[in-house]
Amino acid sequence: MDKKNSGVGVLDKAVAILSTLESGPHSLAELVAATGIARPTAHRLAVALEFHRLVTRDLHGRFVLGLRSGELAAAAGEDRLLAVAAPALAALRDATGESAQLYRRQGDVRICVAVAERLSGLRDSVPVGSALTMQAGSGAQILLAWEDSERIHKGLTNARFTAAQLSAVRRRGWAQSVGEREAGVASVSAPVRGPNNKVIAAVGISGPMERLGRQPGRLHAAAVAATAARLSEHIANS
Repeated sequence: MDKKNSGVGVLDKAVAILSTLESGPHSLAELVAATGIARPTAHRLAVALEFHRLVTRDLHGRFVLGLRSGELAAAAGEDRLLAVAAPALAALRDATGESAQLYRRQGDVRICVAVAERLSGLRDSVPVGSALTMQAGSGAQILLAWEDSERIHKGLTNARFTAAQLSAVRRRGWAQSVGEREAGVASVSAPVRGPNNKVIAAVGISGPMERLGRQPGRLHAAAVAATAARLSEHIANS
């Protein structure tokens, strides 16, 4: 039997849709073109997957992977990144004295999937599950900087950072922001890489500008980048 064909046609087609969405948002027409599934069938299956939260839609109505996929992976113990994120973020928080977060991109937003809050004093609190903009903040810069040129071009629309800034991010391997996402808040982020060196998440710290200043990278880029490298190494070796 063909490894791509289980013999259960409807299941094979649903998996084909989910596999296609791994690469990012797709309109219905794009799903049809990528999978070869007839348009009415593709629409029916995508809507059914949406009902079960395996698929959702972004701000433009395109289909993207839903939160249920991540929930199932975590429940099965297969989410290797989240398994090591908590101690890594706690160590980063302790090293920098600032709240540490881990973000993944989901369509047109980034989702906070893990956090280690500063234990006392003024801090930038981002609860797990929060959906933040992809148009501002060092985490957004990281999650966009290594995308293909078309997605970068689209992502820069109304963004508070520029193509030149993303080029600098790629060159030095980390990003910083000052008052981009929220007035008075600064942050530093670095990329976590998965298979084939693909950026799968952004790890970073954030806090008030009065502590981090206008060049937060000078203070904390080394610690953030080291944490990102350790997480990436764990993914590669596990």
